[in-house]
Formats: sequence, structure tokens, C-alpha cells
Amino acid sequence: MAKPIKSILKKNLSFKVNGSLWLECGGKKYFGPGPMELLEKIAESGSITKAARQMGMSYQKACQIISRLNKHAAFPLVESQVGGKKGGGSLISPAAQELMNYHYKLRKQFLSFLEKQTWLIS
Repeated sequence: MAKPIKSILKKNLSFKVNGSLWLECGGKKYFGPGPMELLEKIAESGSITKAARQMGMSYQKACQIISRLNKHAAFPLVESQVGGKKGGGSLISPAAQELMNYHYKLRKQFLSFLEKQTWLIS
């Protein structure tokens, strides 16, 4: 019979079960904390430039992430708006909001799992 994990680890040390969560496409990271934050910042600011700046990321890198997101989604996730009084901007689409909501829910379940597993070794 397998030993309980607590009996294998040294006492008086602090252990925590940890991990990161992302969606993959074709064996490569597609959507996780970075793209999630970028979409949140675009939604808040209405601008890829401002979102990238807030994240300490180049505009080019932000555009590469958005291009990859849009390429593998059935609907555009970020849509550019041209012109206008403020000179245009960018919006996240309803599809992006659905993906973000899914990730929020999945992340909540994932964090709960990590917490439960940490209790097993505490």
C-alpha cells in the first residue's frame, strides 16, 4: 500500500501544490494568463497600445498575441476600430468575453483543486 504523502515529506517545512493553467492548440500554449491579461487591458483601455504599455510589453508583441488568438478562434477576439474623434482603437468581441468567462471559471476550479491538494500535504 502506498504511503500517505505527508509521511514522505519532512515535517516543519512548508509545501504547496502549485501550477499554471492554459489552453493548448496543436501542442502549443494558446490562451493563458498573459493573453487573458492582454484582453482584460484592451477591454479596459480600448487600445492595444495602452494595454501593451500597461503590461510592459511591446506593441508588436501584443499584436502577435492577438493575431495568434484571432487565427485559432472561430470569430475575431479583438476587433480594431478605425478613425473617429479619438482616432480609433480596439475592442474585445463577445467571443473574447465568452473565452475570458470560461477561463475565469476554469481558473477558479483549478485554484480550488490546488488548495485542496495543498491541504493533503500540510
